[in-house]
Amino acid sequence: MAKLETPPLALYIHIPWCVKKCPYCDFNSHGVSGEIPETAYVEALIRDLETDSHLAQGRKLLSLFFGGGTPSLFSPASIEAVIEAADRAIGIEAGAEITLEANPGTFEREKFRAFRQAGVNRLSIGIQSFNDQHLQALGRIHSGAEAIEAVTAAREAGFSNMNLDLMHGLPQQTPPQALADIEQAIQLQPDHLSWYQLTVEPNTRFYSAPPILPVDEDLEAIQNEGLAAIREAGLTQYEISAFARPGRPSRHNLNYWGFGDYIAIGAGAHGKLTVPEQNRILRTNKTRLPKDYLNKDKRFMAGQRELSAEELPLEFFMNALRLNQGVPKDWFSQRTGLDFATVAPVWETMMAENLVQTDITRLAASELGQRFLNTLLARF
Repeated sequence: MAKLETPPLALYIHIPWCVKKCPYCDFNSHGVSGEIPETAYVEALIRDLETDSHLAQGRKLLSLFFGGGTPSLFSPASIEAVIEAADRAIGIEAGAEITLEANPGTFEREKFRAFRQAGVNRLSIGIQSFNDQHLQALGRIHSGAEAIEAVTAAREAGFSNMNLDLMHGLPQQTPPQALADIEQAIQLQPDHLSWYQLTVEPNTRFYSAPPILPVDEDLEAIQNEGLAAIREAGLTQYEISAFARPGRPSRHNLNYWGFGDYIAIGAGAHGKLTVPEQNRILRTNKTRLPKDYLNKDKRFMAGQRELSAEELPLEFFMNALRLNQGVPKDWFSQRTGLDFATVAPVWETMMAENLVQTDITRLAASELGQRFLNTLLARF
């Protein structure tokens, strides 16, 4: 066995409510019915955080990410309370990235400046499309015009680090329509762009009543033309579905993909922790339903599972190989506790098949390997 080292640490905060559940969404999110128990939920988040603070093992947080649901439904005061609690309980590194997911609706948009003052320094706006017809098909409650207004408002509020979420392969979307979405996003000069294909997941309304999606030829055209337009705009692809300007890749997501650690708080939140002195890597999950999470008689932790030595190679590579440049080779041993020799025969075979890059100091898929990543990962 190699020496298991403690990787960097992040914090994920899950806020499970949204105005309306989208038909493609398989996240733990719940449409609002009545008043959100915001005060009680923030108190629960802070108790959850304090309960888990020992898992930091002396590390400070390199990033915080408020995800959902729609975290921007909460007040700036609530977001600030959680940030301050994280700093008290664990500690936040100077200059840490603090991201809040937001929707383009007017209600959230009016709070952008206050979110910035509360300590949020990165905004991730869920646009998905600028085409009103496609937004309606996706069940979104904003318009294309409101999306543009939201980005303008975020800049005016002082956000100099912003991600736009955009989807393609939408119901009955044509390649020119998908490219128009990309071109509109580029005009808004985002610092980071998440651009990914709509997939129909189990336990969604789209799964029960599948929409008509573009045919494979159109999907290929969208992918090729979209990538060319994004690259021409100066955004560098650093992960399968993530593009950024220099210095703007998401530090929080880089930690995920580098098999770093993250404490996760909130209803249904999933975490990953390393315990070097016990030579263990744990996956954790919190109580899923908000009503149970708010019940003081129930534990926050719903499950904790140690990853076996057999599972670790796949767990590591399914993250690391999403990155265009991969990760340093040493990270495999440092972050799994396994000798690289355990996967060397598989890696050498894939190198001979041009599925992985030949740089012996890094572990990265080749361009061919990224196109067939699931096939590649099946080797582990």
